Amino acid sequence: MGTARDLMIVAMDGATSRLVTQGDLSLGLAGAEVFDLLAVEAVALEDDRLVPRLTPPLDDPLLEVAAAGLMRDKPYETVEDWLWRRGRGLAERYLTVLTEEGLVARPRASWLPFRGTAGPTPVDSPARQRARDRRAADEPVLTTLAAAVGARDDAPEDLAVPHGAAQIVFAAVVGAVTELDAVRRRRAVENAAFANVWRGA
Repeated sequence: MGTARDLMIVAMDGATSRLVTQGDLSLGLAGAEVFDLLAVEAVALEDDRLVPRLTPPLDDPLLEVAAAGLMRDKPYETVEDWLWRRGRGLAERYLTVLTEEGLVARPRASWLPFRGTAGPTPVDSPARQRARDRRAADEPVLTTLAAAVGARDDAPEDLAVPHGAAQIVFAAVVGAVTELDAVRRRRAVENAAFANVWRGA
């Protein structure tokens, strides 16, 4: 448990050739929450659908909200639908909670992407060290999610990625991030075309 928090810290703490966007990270955090909920058996995965179970006591308020938000009526929710619904604005919510807990120093007027001198920064803490240790050890789940959202450049080729449910979640995150990137590119093209028309008017 704690994958979502670790991913958030890694995204703020790392240095890659890509910028971590709010949308990509939010989708990754929603995917990380699925792993955290699977780990405590608050949810099971049947095909690609999230089947809620009895939620055990949790010591993470963000994960408690995630568990409470699971769809409890059949046919239940697909992982992909969960990513888009739960992921909306999720990075900012994590940033707010981690800041309130004193785990992140957040300068005024900061915003995502996270890296840069004006961005929020994790403070030295056991939580930061745990995230760094998992990153340094190339822990498969965190490494794969971080690579998917741009918080690290690539996952090692010999990474032992879990199979089964993990593959379904990873595929959904990669697919959602790819779709979001396509939407951004399409909007950029449309905006450029509109600007050219406006200048030519």
